[in-house]
Amino acid sequence: MDYETLRYEVADGILTLTLNRPDQLNAFTVQMADDLEHAFRRASDDDDVRAIVVTGEGRAFCAGMDLSVEGNVFGLNEDERPTPADMETRFDDEDFRRGVRDTGGQVTLAIYDCTKPVIAAVNGPAVGIGATMICAMDARLASENARIGFVFGKIGIVPEACSSWFLPRIVGIPQALEWFYSADILTADEAKEGGLVRSVHPADELLSAAYALAEKFTKNRSPVGIALTRQMVYRNSAQTHPVEAHKVDSLAMFYASVDDGKEGVAAFLGKRDPNFTSKASELPEVFA
Repeated sequence: MDYETLRYEVADGILTLTLNRPDQLNAFTVQMADDLEHAFRRASDDDDVRAIVVTGEGRAFCAGMDLSVEGNVFGLNEDERPTPADMETRFDDEDFRRGVRDTGGQVTLAIYDCTKPVIAAVNGPAVGIGATMICAMDARLASENARIGFVFGKIGIVPEACSSWFLPRIVGIPQALEWFYSADILTADEAKEGGLVRSVHPADELLSAAYALAEKFTKNRSPVGIALTRQMVYRNSAQTHPVEAHKVDSLAMFYASVDDGKEGVAAFLGKRDPNFTSKASELPEVFA
């Protein structure tokens, strides 16, 4: 299917998701949120996809929310007065999802749920939601032209897209707070020095570097093993006691060992590449 604001292109097992509003510097809209959420959930179920690279068309990655739209620019229903109790009882109601819940957070929750490695190839400015959405991705590569800013303080709002959960886990609480408080626009090198960006590349080498990393993550790897590993790291690192990780590890190891694990051991002993046949769309149940 086609998307209004994205390109969804699969080649050699790698999905390239391209934010595609170049005339607006790929500014984020409610439609883009819908497209991204659908695309990530679609990719999880698509066994032709082994990894995902996210980038922007033109000179920007994502210039933040499109502030030119009429009404509430975040797409929210100002007639509502939601409460914490509503978040529990009305969370999945369509009118509540549309009128109250943060659109960026719905995207990053879809990324969190994804069963494939997700790599950000930040080709230019990434501010606001452009900065926070990449926090939910597994690796962030940046062009020398990239500029990254958590600029919410400049317009009187707060960090969104679950970034108060993701960013401190990547860079630590003091660094996250400094970037949130200051709302500075960071160069690619400053973002790398702060621990957000893995590597900085010339603009014409960024995508090839991202594809090489995606290949490194997935070549001769079990799709189920990779999917479970991704979910285990995100979920188990937030548990209150390591015994909870042990429960998940035990189930994941059990099912991996009786499936692709057998082929992996045979390939290792036979000094050959493995031929894994599991599907990330058919994961064993390991989480309570």
